[in-house]
Amino acid sequence: MIFAYIGITVLGIFLFSYIIIASIDFGAGFFTLHAKVTKQDKQINHLIGRYLNPVWEVTNVFFVFFFVGIVGFFPDAAKYFGTVLLVPASIALILLTIRGSFYAFENYGPDSKLIWLAMYGLSGLFIPAALATTLTISEGGFITGSGDNIDLNWLELALSPYSWSVVFLAVISVLYISSGFLTYYASKAKDKPAYDLLRYWFLFWGPPMIAISLFVFVSLRLQNEAHFLSAVTDYWWMFLLSFISFIGVMVLTLIKKWHGFAFILVILQMAFAFFGYGASKMPYILYPYVRIDEGVVNSNMAIALIIAFVLGLLLLIPSLILLLRLFVFDKDYVEGKK
Repeated sequence: MIFAYIGITVLGIFLFSYIIIASIDFGAGFFTLHAKVTKQDKQINHLIGRYLNPVWEVTNVFFVFFFVGIVGFFPDAAKYFGTVLLVPASIALILLTIRGSFYAFENYGPDSKLIWLAMYGLSGLFIPAALATTLTISEGGFITGSGDNIDLNWLELALSPYSWSVVFLAVISVLYISSGFLTYYASKAKDKPAYDLLRYWFLFWGPPMIAISLFVFVSLRLQNEAHFLSAVTDYWWMFLLSFISFIGVMVLTLIKKWHGFAFILVILQMAFAFFGYGASKMPYILYPYVRIDEGVVNSNMAIALIIAFVLGLLLLIPSLILLLRLFVFDKDYVEGKK
């Protein structure tokens, strides 16, 4: 059983890393589109381009590791999710392909057409919305049938308050995380026009994210009361630390100080909420069908997977740090001097 908890923790780290990195990417795409439509593109698009050019190809690496890991560690979860999420997962893959195509046209084409830019910017919001369906379904109440004959109750999913609250939380969190990082990046680049605009967006998206988070908890009580009670009785302190981190972020942003530390607080805010939510959900991956202590692979396979994924994490993190140091956080590169 210990291997199941180690495995789910490692997978959680990969998934959380993807959420942070992908959110910056997805949100930057939407802000690029918004700036183009509102004639503010000269203020921020050059800054966003400098960030995205070196890193866009590595964004999905963490998600690939997570996907392979969930199939390897918990085959039953892959069976259920793979069946009922065929449509939303296919939509997400198509949208990811569209984003990759945009990068190709942007980097090697003579000009970016507005239609491509619109597809690129909006896909960054639709992808997290589609992937958020996984979280919704995992709370139970949306799968019908048993054994090999299972299906998704689309009507129940469409009418569920919890379902829509999770979708809106995913979209708003993307915009919040992305604007928070880009605010820091603009301050580091000493680009005042971009900084002023991105700081405004960051402050704008903060309160709605907290409001929709509270609605997620309220609707969770209706969807899965056992999970709700576990979250508010056993793991309330993690959500309190998340909120305290948010207050710190807003204060530092309002006084225009320590934006790098403010974004570290953003990561901590998301980490406390993410792992608190996940821990309070245990032992279920998919309620009530898949438990981590019952659906995990045999011990030998689990040990092999844990070793492989820990080594992968030890390889990925230093590589990402090196990439960021060489390009994204290089002083001359950030300021557009090379």
